Amino acid sequence: MSDILSLSKARKAKARSGKEAQAEQNRLLHGRTKAEKQLAKAKKALAERRIEGHRIDPPPAVTPLKPRKPNA
Repeated sequence: MSDILSLSKARKAKARSGKEAQAEQNRLLHGRTKAEKQLAKAKKALAERRIEGHRIDPPPAVTPLKPRKPNA
């Protein structure tokens, strides 16, 4: 005879193992080292500086917010 097992526990264990497998796949696909992240950030900053350098009009000035008047 086989052991008695709880179907709900078996179902939860199966779902958990499926989620762990999916997480491992995501880590392999999307995981990057710190150096890779820094390189991507530096490349993005360089591209933004180059685009801003070729801008014809200056960027719009941001006006500061006016202080709110208290309700009287």
